[in-house]
Amino acid sequence: MQDRIKYWKGIEELEKTPEFEKNAHNEFPEFLPVNEANGGESTGKTQRRDFLKLLGFSVAAVSLASCEAPVRKAIPYLNKPVDVEPGVANWYASTYFQNGDYNSILVKTREGRPIKIEPNPTSTLTPYGTSPKAQGSLLGLYDHNRLHHPLIKGKEAKWEDVDKQIRAALANVSGKVAFVSSTIISPSTKKLINEFGARFANFEHVTYDANSASGLLQANGGVIPGYDFSKANVIVGINADFLGTWVAPVPFAKQYIQNRKVDADNPSMSRHYQFETVYSLTGANADVRVPIKPSEEAALVTALYGVVTGRGAASGAQAQAVASVAKELQANRGRALVVAGSNDPAIQSMVTAINSALGAEGTTINTAAPFYVKQGNDANMIRLVNEMNAGTVGAVFFYDANPVYNHPLAAKVVSGLKKVGLKVSFADRVEETAKFVDFVTPDHHYLESWNDFEPRRGYLSLGQPAISPIFTTRQMQDSLLAWSGNSTNYYEYLRNNWRSVATAGNFNDFWEKVVHDGVLENGSSMLNITASTPAAVSATPKKVASGAVEAVLYEKVSIGTGELTNNPWLQELPDPISKATWGNYIAMPRKMAEELDVVQGDVLKVTFANGESIELPALMQPGQASGTVGIAVGYGRNVEAMPVANGLGANAYPISTVVDNVVLYTGTVKLEKTNATSPIAQTQTHHTIMDRLVVQSNTLAEYKKNPKEVTEYIRIATHEGPTKPATISLWDDYEYKNHHWGMVIDLNSCIGCGACTMSCNVENNIPVVGKAEVLNRREMHWMRIDRYYSAVEHEEKDYATMEDPAENPSVIFQPMLCQHCNHAPCETVCPVAATMHSSEGINQMVYNRCVGTRYCANNCPYKVRRFNWFAYANNDKFNMNEPMNNDLGKMVLNPDVTVRARGVMEKCSFCVQRVQLGKLEAKRENRRPKDGEIVTACAQSCPTEAIIFGDMKDAESRISKVLARQQGERAFHVLEELNTQPNVTYLTKIRNLA
Repeated sequence: MQDRIKYWKGIEELEKTPEFEKNAHNEFPEFLPVNEANGGESTGKTQRRDFLKLLGFSVAAVSLASCEAPVRKAIPYLNKPVDVEPGVANWYASTYFQNGDYNSILVKTREGRPIKIEPNPTSTLTPYGTSPKAQGSLLGLYDHNRLHHPLIKGKEAKWEDVDKQIRAALANVSGKVAFVSSTIISPSTKKLINEFGARFANFEHVTYDANSASGLLQANGGVIPGYDFSKANVIVGINADFLGTWVAPVPFAKQYIQNRKVDADNPSMSRHYQFETVYSLTGANADVRVPIKPSEEAALVTALYGVVTGRGAASGAQAQAVASVAKELQANRGRALVVAGSNDPAIQSMVTAINSALGAEGTTINTAAPFYVKQGNDANMIRLVNEMNAGTVGAVFFYDANPVYNHPLAAKVVSGLKKVGLKVSFADRVEETAKFVDFVTPDHHYLESWNDFEPRRGYLSLGQPAISPIFTTRQMQDSLLAWSGNSTNYYEYLRNNWRSVATAGNFNDFWEKVVHDGVLENGSSMLNITASTPAAVSATPKKVASGAVEAVLYEKVSIGTGELTNNPWLQELPDPISKATWGNYIAMPRKMAEELDVVQGDVLKVTFANGESIELPALMQPGQASGTVGIAVGYGRNVEAMPVANGLGANAYPISTVVDNVVLYTGTVKLEKTNATSPIAQTQTHHTIMDRLVVQSNTLAEYKKNPKEVTEYIRIATHEGPTKPATISLWDDYEYKNHHWGMVIDLNSCIGCGACTMSCNVENNIPVVGKAEVLNRREMHWMRIDRYYSAVEHEEKDYATMEDPAENPSVIFQPMLCQHCNHAPCETVCPVAATMHSSEGINQMVYNRCVGTRYCANNCPYKVRRFNWFAYANNDKFNMNEPMNNDLGKMVLNPDVTVRARGVMEKCSFCVQRVQLGKLEAKRENRRPKDGEIVTACAQSCPTEAIIFGDMKDAESRISKVLARQQGERAFHVLEELNTQPNVTYLTKIRNLA
């Protein structure tokens, strides 16, 4: 009998737990009142404390006109700025870079305020799509918790006083002057830092990264190889989340997906093997995923090296998998790539040798164009910490670096700072390290700054301000110039530095073009980092005591290493795998949980090897390697100026250790069960799919046999035999005379990163509701990424005798939004016609008509409608959580989209405001809109072009061609048997299984 794939959303659905069975079919849970009396830990009820603690965007009127009082009436411009047309957007090319996450971007401004970030199509490195963090970074611009003035000894000061005192201190400095930063990819900034340091007899620029790649750099001569996943037929990842958080996720995602799109004309795709401990975004996209312990990593890499080079045989716990992978790598010599995320130089040097033996240079690796996005040197930072404690450091500057929070030697950093004469931080608020400095000289937000970037050799980009500085801050580079006695501002310094790469002709013309385009990718390089001798090839398997629990630290796609923890948009974005929001947790396999008698939400005490401990709730994570736990970094903040982050989770960085002058992010821990519980706010697991056909997948082998049979199509019985549900209907079909808007989502291309969800939130003014409301199943996201676990269900076998599918299931991601049904169930039940169908195929919501019956949501089989249980805007209960509640936060709102009121239903609108704008632009030019001119926010922000939006009435449009080609093959509608006839079509996911 043919095997059938069984899909399930989470362990609670798989096991049919009593609590899940009780609530799965209750779409609208009973009202849970705000509990103002209970100040203790969460009891499952909404607490006023949860509402009030989160954001702290205090009320402050800010405008470019510097109005002290809010404007109460509409007034015309008397002297209109040249670049500002009311109602018309301006765009500025710029660059987002943080902790390896690089995006060349366009910043959309309205009336002088940035409101949206989009990809810069001029860039070849990131021509489409952005990361969720890049999208969410916009909100940080309007964070009133940023410092408004510089500080001296914790008190507000004037810049003149700050400059005077710092100059005086530098003139009499004794000992080393150190400039500590995270990776800087700005050529002009690095040059300026070196010039600043040249004045001192002993100066050092120390670079360290919170999630270090020092081992990778040592193994490759100080640079990150120029990986190209698009040229690889076989990809092997070893604890490297290259699609989510490792090195350069957006460029890598663009490369990776080029060999993963399939059609009947080209039925081929790369094969991806992933060995990892924590279930990562990359592991979820792999064809074959093998869970491993951190202690097994060195042995696995050594065995793989031995087989590939012919110097050994596969051995160890994963011998069979290693032998199979090595054979395939050898068969694809010159078209194979192996990457590892370990920070152990020995492991990385072995991986470098494997790639060399496979002939990767010139194809999957381009050493002439390395990446510069990670430059941290662990040994240098460790040496500096010891020097501070020895009293030989006279001055230290911290730029985008917070070692008191995220370095394993944090305690020594604190003690060392007490012995340093001059301590300066450029932090935008008083964070963990800034508490211990003498001067805090706040830097501008990147959207208020000029800068340049070189993420990869030969790929230059610029950042330009899209708004005047909101507070009395100053760009770090301008501060260095001021303290050096240089009267030049940084803009002129930057501009002059670019003369070295200017093409022939007038420099002003060249400069204006680069500023306009945002990028210069003609092979010019300004950083020119010289590679040194790589580390020797060696790797020693780690010995771990039998039965010891191994812990591994990892980054969440939305939170990263913690720089953006104070951002409520990113806090509410669900983790792609666990679907958890608002905090970190202990991810553990179910078998371990059963052995410890732990259920999800039980709080465990985690004791590290160094004696420190934290307490976090447990989360059952299928696919987590046996005998291991995973904990996300970036949480556990205790900073007054970060009210969103305070009290969320715990700081896991102390697990990291220093071994042979490098930082390793694994270690053994002891787990103890406490009597406390803490609910984990997850999305998606609120209801069951009732074993219905919602998502589909198949194998490449089956696709090659017959593309027409990889997708299951629903047929209903009639007297004439099985037929499509659409052939029998009581509905009158719509006739679309002008436009018919639709969407195609390729499940093969969707990597589940969540960029589309974040982009939709920003574009459509979607409110943040907070942890308590997520627990109440009231998140407001119009677009979500459903994560489905899957395993083959062998119908001829007794289910009890099967291998437990929860141990290491496969994962499929499915973006889910309003399907804009042609036979929409919501439209028939609305008593006031608030939900209605447009003449162009869009299911519309007329907010002013909606009376909040929620009939439409109850009748929607896709569960994509959202109800405003509260007036999230201008509501004291959400004042600390919702940016719509204060004048500064409101500057981020899109004026083209209504802010919804309490009691009103809302949902995806296919970004109807963008559709209307595109039509009006075309009408003004007396033509039809061109294909690609009108793009929804989700499609525009997808880094893998998984989402295609367009006019299905245009036969030459991209969406029409895809539908014509995939009809009857991979194209399917969700819940087709209901005959809702959606305007959103999905393409079946294809896996390249061995």
